Amino acid sequence: MSNPYNQSVMPPAEMPKTYSPGEIEPRVYEHWEAAGYFAPAGSGEAHYCIVIPPPNVTGTLHMGHAFQDTIMDALTRTHRMRGQRTLWQPGTDHAGIATQMVVERQLEAEGMRRTQLTREAFVERVWAWKEQSGGTIGRQMRRLGASVDWSRERFTMDAGLSRAVIEAFVRLYERGLIYRGKRLVNWDPKLLTALSDLEVLSSEEQGSLWHLRYPLLPEGAASPSAPAGAATPEYLVVATTRPETMLGDTAVAVNPHDERYRALIGRKVRLPLTGREIPIIADDYVDPAFGSGCVKITPAHDFNDYAIGRRHDLPLINVFTPDARLNDQAPEALRGLPRYTARERILEQLAALELIERIEPHQLMIPRGDRSGEIIEPYLTDQWYVSIAALAGPAIASVQNGRVRFVPENWSKTYFQWMHNIQDWCISRQLWWGHRIPAWYDDADNIYVARTAEEAGAQARARHGREVPLRQDADVLDTWFSSGLWPFSTLGWPDATPELASFYPTDVLVTGFDIIFFWVARMIMMGLAFMDEVPFRAVYIHGLIRDAEGQKMSKSKGNVIDPIDVIDGIELPALLAKRTAGLMQPHLAAGIERATRKQFPNGIPAHGTDALRFTFAQLATQSRDLRFDLARVEANRKFCNKLWNVARFALGALASSADEVSAPAPAAAGAAAMPPMLSPADRWIRSRLGATISAVDAAVADYRFDLAASALYEFTWNELCDWYVEIIKPTLRPEAQAQARAAARATLGSVFETLLRLLHPLMPFITEEIWQRLAPLVGVRGKTIMLAPWPRAADFPRDADADAEIGWVRGVIEGVRQIKGEMDIAMRRVPLLLAHAGQADLERLRRHAALLSYLAALTEIRVLAPGEAAPPAAVALLGELTLLVPMAGLIEPASELARLEKLVQKNRQELARARAKLGNQQFIDNAPAEVVTQERERLADFERREAGLARQIQQVRALAQQSKPDGRHDGASGARAGAEGAP
Repeated sequence: MSNPYNQSVMPPAEMPKTYSPGEIEPRVYEHWEAAGYFAPAGSGEAHYCIVIPPPNVTGTLHMGHAFQDTIMDALTRTHRMRGQRTLWQPGTDHAGIATQMVVERQLEAEGMRRTQLTREAFVERVWAWKEQSGGTIGRQMRRLGASVDWSRERFTMDAGLSRAVIEAFVRLYERGLIYRGKRLVNWDPKLLTALSDLEVLSSEEQGSLWHLRYPLLPEGAASPSAPAGAATPEYLVVATTRPETMLGDTAVAVNPHDERYRALIGRKVRLPLTGREIPIIADDYVDPAFGSGCVKITPAHDFNDYAIGRRHDLPLINVFTPDARLNDQAPEALRGLPRYTARERILEQLAALELIERIEPHQLMIPRGDRSGEIIEPYLTDQWYVSIAALAGPAIASVQNGRVRFVPENWSKTYFQWMHNIQDWCISRQLWWGHRIPAWYDDADNIYVARTAEEAGAQARARHGREVPLRQDADVLDTWFSSGLWPFSTLGWPDATPELASFYPTDVLVTGFDIIFFWVARMIMMGLAFMDEVPFRAVYIHGLIRDAEGQKMSKSKGNVIDPIDVIDGIELPALLAKRTAGLMQPHLAAGIERATRKQFPNGIPAHGTDALRFTFAQLATQSRDLRFDLARVEANRKFCNKLWNVARFALGALASSADEVSAPAPAAAGAAAMPPMLSPADRWIRSRLGATISAVDAAVADYRFDLAASALYEFTWNELCDWYVEIIKPTLRPEAQAQARAAARATLGSVFETLLRLLHPLMPFITEEIWQRLAPLVGVRGKTIMLAPWPRAADFPRDADADAEIGWVRGVIEGVRQIKGEMDIAMRRVPLLLAHAGQADLERLRRHAALLSYLAALTEIRVLAPGEAAPPAAVALLGELTLLVPMAGLIEPASELARLEKLVQKNRQELARARAKLGNQQFIDNAPAEVVTQERERLADFERREAGLARQIQQVRALAQQSKPDGRHDGASGARAGAEGAP
């Protein structure tokens, strides 16, 4: 393709009046990718690498992904500009359960079931679907400006990564760290597979607590430990929320310190409906205050009961089939019934036997599969496990000794808490889509773990001395197993590739706190196990993106926002159709539509990528919850407009200088020479830029992108645009001194070009578009801003004298503007400014009289003689300098008093409300601390406003008393400051 930045095609100073991100961004990204700028470049020793947390290939990027990608891209672009050989490694995860469900739904739409196909045919269907729809995420990432090396894109099921997964499994097995065993797992009766804890979502639901009577069997005399005169009960009452599991009970447990039941420990009860006798055991797990203090123990159907069963060597009786029907362990009349139908029959039979004492409503946590929505069943099955203890020890030590650091550091406590209590990891899943477990069985169920079927066959021949038929394990590996290898498998492991040597360990992992356990910890364990080195030096944990009200974004609430919709905009009808399309729970559609119409009555306007990315940077605090408000994106769209407009001003000023001063010699970015004659304003803006570079460097080093964005916003909008550009406008006029004009232009070009490089990692598109036009005018060479050098604070040293001088000028202007604002004086009116000034302030007034008059729209500046009385005037203080704006002729006293009295009334109402709220101790005790603090700040503001209004009223009344009949005041005489320079 042709270079869109070919200067012969597009003159550098030619720039549209309107900033149009929809036109700029796709064009710029296409050029970057075609030019190969994202690939690691250079041969230096410094390397930098980030691996992307692989999104599920089934889905699309949500706000959390977009936020995460913005942070990673900002880091990548910053280090690339610092000259490091930089790699941002992209890829996607095969998402075993989610992907299989998508294809199964497609089959159901065709009237077919997965089991009607062979495994091979089904997997072919999945691969075909992946090829068809797997590019969605890539397209979204491009729209977000992600500078990943697309030539290295990986997929967890591609040939290279599949080989790495098999190799890792075999090596762990050979080290005795993988085994097969019968354990209790989270089981999805609909998908017929084990699930990880991350794939189970628990929520509080209304249920019942059944108090059931278990008949106590007679067994000799009462125990000697029984209290004197205690009567032996005929039955024990146990409380349960799942009566259908009672058929698998193998004990009743009581607390060993519960005096009510100590005499019964060791006795037995008869399990209703089964005829089995089960023991009464003592265990500290039992809470005497819950229910009756007696707990049924069902080790094969409850995780807590499973642990108790192991402590007491209880039998495990599984009463369910894989699809949660009662199996042959149940009485014949109940066999084959679905679990909740069976519950009703069991309760009917218990009621007939008078074995139900009472039923109570009860709120309980119900676990459901996050994909199927089915209630999860604790289920006893044969699964493959990683023996985790040997891997956990080094992983814990790597964080303790600082080889891996968490940012913020407090997340290391969460990591340690889980790692110190870690359990063996169930890595098998009963699916067809995924990495099939490399284990084979002979007819005697001997296991042969191998890299290939041929290798397994050789093991079997060695064992039996002959060829024996083998069958491969039908299960696949947990998706987190392959993801755990991601930092080194994507770089070519198990081969010793140049990329592995250069980029492992990676520098930082950017991820959410919700997968510290399931992914972060496992990557650290796997990295140490196979690479003898941690997979990353830092783990930056970011918060969860919520909506403007602080609610978690979810499809069912209708508050999910697609980042691409924010970038490109979407009209309301299209947004409604998008949000309800393919909705799994159709009954939610009406609520989603109401929420959408309320939140976006006119749809979502286009904001552009840079505005969204800068918003994400502002959100990147160390808070756990990050509130996304579209109003903030709109404000940053205006920030982009501001940058665009100041670029047009700068380009116009620099292009017009060609006829008057010679252009600087071409130089590398950031090295343009500065003319020797710099004004205080020129020196000040360079000093402020140096401080901004230092602030951004420190913020990026600490992963505080919110602070970096704040520093950049403050410098760009407030210091460069609102102050420096305004200060130099008179200097840039043709009648101004040539040397001063040249210095201002050179300063403007150098500072603005450097600012673009500083902004680039957060706002890549607009900065590239402007830089391509600006660079030739300031003598900077380079093909793209993304390969230009990162700004150095040393190139813009701090200048304390200039900071003080321009700081004083700003103080005077802000004082005059404050007076105008408080007195409701039109900003462009040209009043007289009076001043009480010491010698130092007097000198500054003389030096800057012309500038002050220009910026504050003043007609005259007068310095009052010592002891000279001033007319009624509004006052502002700046150190020892007193500024006075006479009110005569600027306001009509009676009207102004009426206006101020209305403001006083309104302020007093707000003040009373704030005082009442803070005087309510219940509010102080119960409201969040930040809400109370905010209310106290509001109270202080209202009190300050009341004092200010009182001063204004006093001044206006003085003016009213002293005014002459024609409404004018005599004014005051005094020495005129800077007579030669004042207008």
